[in-house]
Amino acid sequence: MTENLSPLTEAPFPAPLAAALATPFEYDDGDGVDFMPFDAFLSAEETTEWFQAWTGNPEVDGDGFRVFGQDGTGGYAAFWLTHADRELAAQPVVFLGSEGETGVVARDLAEFLWVLADGLGPLEAVDAYEAGLDPRPNAELTAVAERFAPGHRESAPALVALAREAFPGFEEEITALCR
Repeated sequence: MTENLSPLTEAPFPAPLAAALATPFEYDDGDGVDFMPFDAFLSAEETTEWFQAWTGNPEVDGDGFRVFGQDGTGGYAAFWLTHADRELAAQPVVFLGSEGETGVVARDLAEFLWVLADGLGPLEAVDAYEAGLDPRPNAELTAVAERFAPGHRESAPALVALAREAFPGFEEEITALCR
């Protein structure tokens, strides 16, 4: 069943995402995962307000994103609603940082679960991509990924690389919206 992806609706997290986000993320004084999940998706109004401020463009809306968490500086992790014919869990996961960092973290929710299981949050996956990823497997998140996405197991570096290859124009598309 495909849900209506636009406009944003007040929908619960998909069960796999809810299970992963229920697991605590340890920041360890800057040497861990800098990720704070929300209890629910940002509303359409909040998402549009944020996206307009983030891009400096009052003409854009946030309908292309379902925001579900942030890092300590206020950068957002979200589903990027780029496939109109696919359900939410089949949309790519992206990160839009407070300092303008952008990147595709995973091609879909199943792969995002394995990025998390490998010990990287959205910010770490985007920031560490150029410098080389330093995964730290997390047993609790591995159990969630094994439960919900057993056929998608791969290392975080491989998954982030696949996501970047699948959506090579994401960063340029977002940059083009900025004023």
